[in-house]
Amino acid sequence: MLRVLHVLSRSPLSSLLFTAQRHDHHHVLVAATATEDLFVSLLSQCSNAKHLYQFHGFMVPRALDHDNLLLGRFIDACTALGFADYGYSVFAHKPQPDIYLYNTMIKVKALSHHSHSAKDAIDLYNKALVAGLRPDSYTLPFILKVVVRLCAIEFGGEVHCLAIRTGLGCDVRVAAALIQMYSSCGCVDDARKVFEEMRYRGLASWNVMVVGYAKVGDLDRARNLFERMPVRDVISWTAVIAGYAQVNRSSEAITMFRKMQLEGVEPDEITMLAALSACAHLGALQLGEWISHYIDKHRLPRTVPLYNALIDMYAKSGNIKKAIEVFEDMNSRSVVTWTTIIAGLALNGREKEALEMFSRMERTQIKPNAVTFLAVLSACSHFGLVEMGSWYLNRMDSRYGIKPKIEHFGCMIDLLGRAGYLQEARELVREMPFEANRAIWGSLLAASRIHGDVGLGEQALQHLIKVEPHNSGNYSLLSNLYAGFGRWNDAGIARKLMRDTGIKKVPGGSSIEVNNRVHEFNVGDISHPQSERIYKILSQINGQLKIEAHVHGECWWLQYFALQNDLV
Repeated sequence: MLRVLHVLSRSPLSSLLFTAQRHDHHHVLVAATATEDLFVSLLSQCSNAKHLYQFHGFMVPRALDHDNLLLGRFIDACTALGFADYGYSVFAHKPQPDIYLYNTMIKVKALSHHSHSAKDAIDLYNKALVAGLRPDSYTLPFILKVVVRLCAIEFGGEVHCLAIRTGLGCDVRVAAALIQMYSSCGCVDDARKVFEEMRYRGLASWNVMVVGYAKVGDLDRARNLFERMPVRDVISWTAVIAGYAQVNRSSEAITMFRKMQLEGVEPDEITMLAALSACAHLGALQLGEWISHYIDKHRLPRTVPLYNALIDMYAKSGNIKKAIEVFEDMNSRSVVTWTTIIAGLALNGREKEALEMFSRMERTQIKPNAVTFLAVLSACSHFGLVEMGSWYLNRMDSRYGIKPKIEHFGCMIDLLGRAGYLQEARELVREMPFEANRAIWGSLLAASRIHGDVGLGEQALQHLIKVEPHNSGNYSLLSNLYAGFGRWNDAGIARKLMRDTGIKKVPGGSSIEVNNRVHEFNVGDISHPQSERIYKILSQINGQLKIEAHVHGECWWLQYFALQNDLV
């Protein structure tokens, strides 16, 4: 108390509290609303720890701390000013806090980013139950936020049961929080049950369900629910667009982005991130540039993730010069930024610059991660730098303490295979602390075709048949390997084996952007409005190729051509 009085005498807030004290002496019976207004007005003047101590000293002798509503406001003020621990100590000294005060503290802990705050919130919730207090429509949504943070689905189910027992399961706020909890924890079917039982479904509940389906990759159900929504906002559209982009249904993502514009819904930076991701996957440079101009025109905040998406889009669309410009314009760069530009340079055949960029990254003292080293090893693979690739693989652990994963070994094996070090690639497969996956055996199969090692190709295919028996590409690679050596019988056997086992050749596909529109094509597909004209031109090209082959006496090419089209 002496400390409080000392602060009171020296603080700028002392004159206000002195005025309030005189007001209190002359008007003993002040109306409750007036007292609360005065309290809030004075509390709003607090801006530091001294003010809070002073204000607390003002509350105690007047028994204002006995009013839980006022005490709750004080605790909120402590939290807002960064003194949550002091607020908690005030709460802890309250003899019998009611559910309102518990809600205040649970909210503080639920919204805090400290590592132990989530557990503290659950402890407070359990203490309230032990004290015989009945949780209300404010308690449960806050505690369900904690469940989401911890992904504690079993505890979330217990909270749901309590909500049903207390009749709170039908409350709009509680039901929305339950949907959010189940969706965030991957239990979308449970979230849907709660959603269907709601009497009134607000926009937030619809959005949470759409986001939940998109998050688990069930875009068909997400889209179906989206189409049923009575009202849609930017969150609704972004959820579907981002969902399509994440499962590599990029063309549908862009289609939804265009529909969003037609309906007059203004995209935000999150929408742009999703749209740019789809553009990057399709190589839709024109649309990506339009999005970049839109961002500038509408002055959307150019966050680091948005810059990263622009770099990725430009790099994957072939405009690496623009990607570098965006990178150099950034004031702040994350490890993702550096990784994206390194990968982009490698993708565009500028492997030397990619490795130089990695050295520059190290000089800035930004620690690379496992994905960064994948980009670096990829650059080494494209450039055929076997010794340097091996050096970087060892450097991961020796300097940065990053244990190489199977993907890193896969990059190194691919590097060795491309460079013709097939024996070394075999040895690395045997020595690595992982069982080789389909990507590694596929890499060895491709290397065997490049360097004419039929034995390795047969060995790789044997493993691939076990891992992915229905992948037609593996049989095609081996068949092509045999054909390259003129072993037409073996090539035919590989094709026949593929046909006899019921494996269908997956049709090839491609896409092209014309006039800011992406066109996709698959083998045998006639859905494009100009398909008749396209096939007519292709037929003319094939005919011309056959004529040229006869003229030059390249009969072997015709055999190979016929073999390739045997199962199309």
